[in-house]
Amino acid sequence: MIHEQLERKIAEFLHAESAITYSSCWSANTGLFPVLAGAGDVVISDALNHASIIDGCRAIAKDAVRDIYRHADMADLARVLDKHADKPGKIIVTDGVFSMEGDLAPLPDIVRLAKSHNALVVVDDSHGVGVVGPSGRGTVEHYGLLERVDIHTGTLGKALGGGAGGYVAGPRVVIDSLIQRSRPHLFSNAVPPSVAAAALEAIRILEKEPERAGTLRAKAELFRKTLKSKGIAPLEGEGAIVPVVVGESVKSKAISQDLLAGGLLATSFSFPVVPEGAARIRFQVSQSHSEADLNWAAQLIADTFHKHGATGGHA
Repeated sequence: MIHEQLERKIAEFLHAESAITYSSCWSANTGLFPVLAGAGDVVISDALNHASIIDGCRAIAKDAVRDIYRHADMADLARVLDKHADKPGKIIVTDGVFSMEGDLAPLPDIVRLAKSHNALVVVDDSHGVGVVGPSGRGTVEHYGLLERVDIHTGTLGKALGGGAGGYVAGPRVVIDSLIQRSRPHLFSNAVPPSVAAAALEAIRILEKEPERAGTLRAKAELFRKTLKSKGIAPLEGEGAIVPVVVGESVKSKAISQDLLAGGLLATSFSFPVVPEGAARIRFQVSQSHSEADLNWAAQLIADTFHKHGATGGHA
C-alpha cells in the first residue's frame, strides 16, 4: 500500500522508528498533542509557533497545562521549565524554521535544556525539510540532532511538492498511540494515493540528489543579498523564506497588490497572523527559480517598496 511505503520512507528519512501520515500538517499537529500530553503534563511552546501548534496545544486535556516562552529566548525557556519542574511530563515544541520570520530555532540549546529537565522535544519542520541541512533533512539535520529530537512533524505540501498531507515521525510507541487515539487520523480521510505517491517520489529524488537543497539555499541567499543591494532589508534567515517587514497593514496589502499587477505573487501578512504594526510581505524562493528570475523579482520589489516609502527591516 502506497501510504505504508510513504510512512516507512518518512521514518527512514528522518532516522525515526516509525511515522504516520495525515491529510495535512495542521491535522498532524492538532492530532499529536492531545495524545501526547496526559493528566498533569505541561506543553511548552515558542511564542511564534505556527497556528496549528497553538491549536494542538489548546486541544490537550483540561488537566494538562499549556505555557509559552519568548521567541527563541533560552533563558525564558529555562525559567518556564523550572516553573514546571514538578510536572510528570514536559514537552517542548518549536517550529524548525519559523514561517513568518524565516529564522531557525536554536535547537541545540533547546535539546540541552530538555535533557537537563527530562523533557521531550517536538519540532515542526514544515519549512525546513527539503531546504535546510546537508541532505535536506531539515533544521534537525542542520544542527546534527537527528538522533536527539524526539518527535518530528511536517508537511508533504511544501518542498516535498505534494500540495497536501502531513506526518508525525518518532518512537514507535508514540505512533502506535496516534493510530489508536488521534482524532484527525481516525475521523478524517487519508492523503490521496496520488499525493502519497508524489511525496514518496519527492523524498526518493532528494535522497538521490541532496545537492538540490544546497542549490536552493544558495539561491535564497543570493536573493537576500540582491534585495539588500537595492536598499531593501529582509529579515535574516538560512531557509527559503524571505520576509520583508512593512509595518502598516494597509501599506503591506497595497505593496502586495502592486507586485501582483507587476507579475509577482507575494502574500501580505498582517494582524492577527503577525503582531500589530509588523505587517510584512513573505517571499519564498524555489529551486526552480533562475538567477534571472531572482534579479527581476528583486528589482520589481525594490521599485514597488520605494514607491510606497518602505524599505523593510525589523519591526
